[in-house]
Amino acid sequence: MLQLKVQVPDAEYHQNLISCQVACPVHTDARGYVRAIARGDFEEAYLIARGPNPFASICGRICGAPCEAACRRGKVPRVDDDGKFVSADRPIAIRALKRFACEEAGPESVPVPELLEKVKNFVPPVAARADEMAALLRSGIKGSFDKAEGKIAVIGAGPAGLSAAHDLALMGFSPVVFESEPVPAGMLALGVPAYRLPREIIEKEIDVIRALGVEIRCGVRIGKDISFADLRKEYAAVIIAVGAKSSRSLGLKGENGPGVFGGVDILRSVSLGEKLELGNEVVVIGGGNVAYDVARTVIRQIAYDTARTAARLEGTSRVRLVSLESSEEMPADTVEIVEGDEEGIERRNGWGPLEIVRNGEGIVTGVSFRKCLSVYDESHKFAPVYDDNDRMTVECDTVLLAVGQSPVLDFLKDGGEDIAISGGGWPQVDGNTLQSSAKDVFVTGDLAHGTKLLIDAVASGKAAARSIYRSLTGKRLEQHAVTSHIVLERYRREQGYESIRRVGVPVADPGDRLSEPEKIVETGYTPELAMREASRCLDCGVTPVFDGLRCVLCGGCADVCPTQCLKLVSLSDIFPSSEIDDLIGQAIGIEADRDANSAILKDEDRCIRCALCATRCPVEAITMERVAFSTNWSSV
Repeated sequence: MLQLKVQVPDAEYHQNLISCQVACPVHTDARGYVRAIARGDFEEAYLIARGPNPFASICGRICGAPCEAACRRGKVPRVDDDGKFVSADRPIAIRALKRFACEEAGPESVPVPELLEKVKNFVPPVAARADEMAALLRSGIKGSFDKAEGKIAVIGAGPAGLSAAHDLALMGFSPVVFESEPVPAGMLALGVPAYRLPREIIEKEIDVIRALGVEIRCGVRIGKDISFADLRKEYAAVIIAVGAKSSRSLGLKGENGPGVFGGVDILRSVSLGEKLELGNEVVVIGGGNVAYDVARTVIRQIAYDTARTAARLEGTSRVRLVSLESSEEMPADTVEIVEGDEEGIERRNGWGPLEIVRNGEGIVTGVSFRKCLSVYDESHKFAPVYDDNDRMTVECDTVLLAVGQSPVLDFLKDGGEDIAISGGGWPQVDGNTLQSSAKDVFVTGDLAHGTKLLIDAVASGKAAARSIYRSLTGKRLEQHAVTSHIVLERYRREQGYESIRRVGVPVADPGDRLSEPEKIVETGYTPELAMREASRCLDCGVTPVFDGLRCVLCGGCADVCPTQCLKLVSLSDIFPSSEIDDLIGQAIGIEADRDANSAILKDEDRCIRCALCATRCPVEAITMERVAFSTNWSSV
């Protein structure tokens, strides 16, 4: 028998309806900027996107987009002409629309001083739990600290470290960011290929952060140029945000020696223009996004060298990617896999490496693999099962490992002896405060949570900034959202929005992509395409609200609903006798007769906010209402 989970709307219900925002680690109002694009207000779209996220332009190009995975449009059923279910629709292209808004009205097109003034003063028309920059500034929490108390050291200029510094500056601190590499941005600049993320975009995003008063010192190695002990003496608090930039090894026989490189090391060398000595036949081991970044970077250099316009990877002719996972299980984004296939990467799925094969002179001649029958157990934990009788050897002269990353914390030897380190070499961190075992040292980003998405690093950095504020001032930052319901008397949707299919993000031709290593793959939306795609958004902040006192139980709303998301039922069909819970009892009267009372069930995953139910209702018992939120901060 089919069982339904029935929920009576409470105070949090309508906030949670905006599923894209709930899924975002910094609670960006994706619905807000997508709908702004749909009506042609590109500046407002950018300001909404930038409010809680100092890396909005970068996220618009490379974010893993958890918002899209949660998008309700991707759950709406599609039916054929006979009314039969065909498939679920596809989510809104939220990430690509963010990129469009940033290109139109962000640092790519607006001077930093002008842009910063707009961002500081922008009050979003609708917000829900988004940590907006303007709301933080308006709160009046910006402190006045003396020189010693206000100086905060941040080790690592990646997204977590810079996000922490960004918010610390807003709070009145004087953050100084130390970066060992010659350029800021960490793996954004050295690990993400330029064909995905142009370097000028990174520079412009960081220019805005600098303009807030954040000092960034590049080429400074903690433990060499300045000791960690001296850093702790000079600064009121220290944030460690060095990430996990070292390629993880597999411990395979033959792994140590020439011809075997870490994937992130290759990406770093290419980003810095360093000479690489790779051979003719390259095997990349791994199935994630980093593995594809490595493989696609190398294959671009191959095409470039073939044209004799560069010689950094001279003589390389083929790239093969071998992953433990099947094609369906690969952790890499689908678009990475598809574009990699288009560009000529040879892929072998379902094989685990056994040994790096070398000849008598120690030169790599191949990699031995065994068949992987399954990667995960029933609880989806990593527990690969192999067939040792099914083996293969892939001939090659270069092996690139992209199977994970690990941190390098050597600088803690001088001044960090009180910081507890786990058996795996990662610092022990309080999950709530991000404080290490030393009260003046905080840890953020991948180093605190393991390797995650860019937007997770941003959220982690912002959380570390608030923890430092609390630790140094003794005050707690609290966020308050005031909720209001606005009846939309003339609610209308774009004509035919429910039948528009997802607009694919335009990309360069595969042949053109390989013409030069840094040629951008995604060319992005035009205004017309962006507005069309944005018009597909269901605007989940709008919802039909039912007045039970007016309802005459005619069932017209359910009859007219195009997705069959409404159903009129008796309470006795939902709740067994004596099992009506307290919330239901309060809603309908605890003495209510189950057989004499009815309920309207609404499937939120099917509702497309078309308002036909409200139009059809003969007694105006249904209204379309926007749930609006205003966010405020206070220090207590």
